Amino acid sequence: MKSVVIASNSSGGGKTTFTIGLMNLLKKKGYDIAGYKVGPDYIDGAFHEKITGKPSRNLDFFLQGEEGLKAAYSRNNEDIGIVEGVMGVYDGIGTTIEASTAHVSKILGLPIILVISPKASSLTFIAELKGILNFSDCEFAGIVLNNISKSYYIFLKQLIEETLNIKVLGYLPKDDRITLGSRHLGLVQSQEITDLQEKIDVVSSLIEEDVDVNSILELMKETDKFKDNYHLDSVGIRIGIAKDIAFSFYYKENIELLEEAGEVIYFSPLKDEKVPENLDLIYLGGGYPEVFSNELTRNTSFLIGLRNELEKGTPCYAECGGLIYLMKSIDNINMVGFFDGEAYMTKTLNNFGYNHIDISRNQLIKRNLSINSHEFHKSKVECSNKTVYKLNKKTFTGGLKEWTCGYIKNNTLGAYGHVHFFSNLDFIKEIIISCKERKDALR
Repeated sequence: MKSVVIASNSSGGGKTTFTIGLMNLLKKKGYDIAGYKVGPDYIDGAFHEKITGKPSRNLDFFLQGEEGLKAAYSRNNEDIGIVEGVMGVYDGIGTTIEASTAHVSKILGLPIILVISPKASSLTFIAELKGILNFSDCEFAGIVLNNISKSYYIFLKQLIEETLNIKVLGYLPKDDRITLGSRHLGLVQSQEITDLQEKIDVVSSLIEEDVDVNSILELMKETDKFKDNYHLDSVGIRIGIAKDIAFSFYYKENIELLEEAGEVIYFSPLKDEKVPENLDLIYLGGGYPEVFSNELTRNTSFLIGLRNELEKGTPCYAECGGLIYLMKSIDNINMVGFFDGEAYMTKTLNNFGYNHIDISRNQLIKRNLSINSHEFHKSKVECSNKTVYKLNKKTFTGGLKEWTCGYIKNNTLGAYGHVHFFSNLDFIKEIIISCKERKDALR
């Protein structure tokens, strides 16, 4: 599979717009496309899936480790891989390059196309570009200028190529038709944009007209097939996973591991009247339950049924949106009411970023563990249930921030941290073993 990385100098620099437009154009030309997203983001990957027809994979050095990242990349084998970067090309953990787009490109040996939006400058812009291109030994293969006029592009293309010795591959003009909406956690989800395909088609037509796509194809590099040692034994359990517009934040590899462990059944807290029967594990992922709280609270039969399942001891693992859904309410709108607490929305992000977790043994995880996770939420909970997570993260000033989370009740564990199972295999194995033991004991 030949691949390329799409990067920028910052968030909002045009990566997603260019990535989905390029994917759509190449698919129309008959190529089979694999989509990837650097970092922990779920939303951009859903745009990839809309176009390619298959789940996008995250490539996250902190959550997966280098071997896990390589394994996730190698689980696809399409004609072309397109890797969308995260934030600015060098922005990694804290003030380091670790886990950045540049770091991932070097791990995989892939070239970078820099999508960047110039603003009313000439030589100053050249100086900025030179700084980016020379900051490390990454392989920058070309530049695409974003959100500019044709005349400005012609001027900058000549200036860049003459002074920086790098090819300018084209540009995307200013066009209000291709604007994607946003909300408190980033872009609006792909399934919420009614005219998304129309927008994508417009981007594709602009790329086809003003970008040298053939050169991009020539710049892509073939990569080796990496080892993949991330698997679970089948134990014959039945796993229910919440999946709808309110709960959609799952890593593809997590689902694949659960499919190896047992039978996976999907259900919708928004639309289903009851929880699937005979489940040995319920997985409530993240998403936007706060956005769809009115619809969720109206589905009273499901709320009652889920609460009853958890009260009788059916094991459950809930992340972020799944956690606040299990509280009594979100901003005073009734939810499941299993945990003894309330959730409320805030104006700023809370405990944002990567962190380390020390887990105390509990009903689902029978030994102490240390794992990695990521938090990205504008909500808080006030909950009286026991906590089994002790978390910490380094601050930008070099200090250490510490807090607790991981609420446990009966056989339900709920926490804000999003966990990728590849670098935390013991974590999911412990949960699976507990579910299997409970299933055997109830026979």
